[in-house]
Amino acid sequence: MKDNASENRSAADHEKWKEKGVAMRAFFYIFGTHVFAGFIWLLFYLGQHAQK
Repeated sequence: MKDNASENRSAADHEKWKEKGVAMRAFFYIFGTHVFAGFIWLLFYLGQHAQK
C-alpha cells in the first residue's frame, strides 16, 4: 500500500514540475517576442528619423 501512495505522490510532483516548465517556457516566449517586436519597432523608428 505504501508503494502505491509514494508512486502517486511522485507522479503528482512530476506533473507540477511539468506545469512549472510549461509556464516558464510560455513566459519566456511571450517576453522574447515582445523584446524582438520592440527591437523591430526601434529599427523602423530610427530608419524613419535618419538623415537622408
